[in-house]
Amino acid sequence: MTLMTFVYLIAGLALLVAGAEALVRGAARLAARFGIPPLVIGLTVVAFGTSAPEMAVSVQSASNGQGDIAVGNVLGSNIFNVLMILGLSALVIPLTVSRQLIRLDVPLMIGASLLAWLLAIDQHYGRLDGILLFAGIVAYTAFQVRSGLNAKTNGESNEFEVEYGGRPEGRLALLGHLGFVVLGLALLVWGSSLLVDAAVTLARALGLSELVIGLTIVAAGTSLPELATSVMAALKGERDIAVGNIVGSNLFNLLAVLGLAALVTPAPISVSPNALAFDYPVMVAVAVACLPIFFTGYRINRWEGLLFFGYYLAYAAYQVLFATGASAVALLHTALVWYALPLTALTLLVIAAREWQRRS
Repeated sequence: MTLMTFVYLIAGLALLVAGAEALVRGAARLAARFGIPPLVIGLTVVAFGTSAPEMAVSVQSASNGQGDIAVGNVLGSNIFNVLMILGLSALVIPLTVSRQLIRLDVPLMIGASLLAWLLAIDQHYGRLDGILLFAGIVAYTAFQVRSGLNAKTNGESNEFEVEYGGRPEGRLALLGHLGFVVLGLALLVWGSSLLVDAAVTLARALGLSELVIGLTIVAAGTSLPELATSVMAALKGERDIAVGNIVGSNLFNLLAVLGLAALVTPAPISVSPNALAFDYPVMVAVAVACLPIFFTGYRINRWEGLLFFGYYLAYAAYQVLFATGASAVALLHTALVWYALPLTALTLLVIAAREWQRRS
């Protein structure tokens, strides 16, 4: 491992973030140019565009036969999105949660998490699994577009009107938007190639598994667009976007990223037994934890954000200790599984039950 490994790692992350930004800007403006309502743009192009780095990295690594990075990237990104990004955003300012998220999108996220776990039980994702997962994102997107169009017809306004509302533009502007799309795609391909190569080199040099690298460094790096979008939305007071962006991105990761990666690779994507035993359950638990937290007052308070943030630090510490074979990993595992998690679950259930009683 040389200094250039870290240079390529940082350069790959920077190219992925820049590529995602260019792709979202160009595609959103093009969609607005052709008369697509801003709400639909926000629910599809913007929300899913922030997951473009995960898509590029997972497809690239799966095509190279590095299934641990492909799967670890998706699992780690979903855990990072909820615990770290929502946690930090809620610490900045308490976040509001729309009723649609609680009634539809969060249950769908939980269902998609369980489906991805179920399909991985045989320790691989084949083409049939990819078709099933990708069909899910097609159906979800179609539903969101239809709902968005109905909401527009009923005169409902939203935060995306300001950013993507119709503006008169000429042909030169249209070419500029196309240029942003092409540039974004090129940067994503280049950045994913650099990042995957650097991550593999780093894993081998440090004696870590590709799964751990995928779950931590790669996952956190590819989630930078979601981090920037949600924190900036919280600072601007667009708190509904901050939460919706995370839920939409997690659905896209599970259904579109895993689905497409399984579809385009010639061989099935292997799934590590360690991921099946620990990381999939953690991902599902994190998704389930959103329901009682979102339900209490339809908001994420600062103490709940701190709880999310603390759990991510514990998860990251576990990954590092497990990878290095430290003796403290058993103690941390026991403390999390038998004390912290049950107490947290009990507390959230009591709070949710009281909220339900109050509303009844």
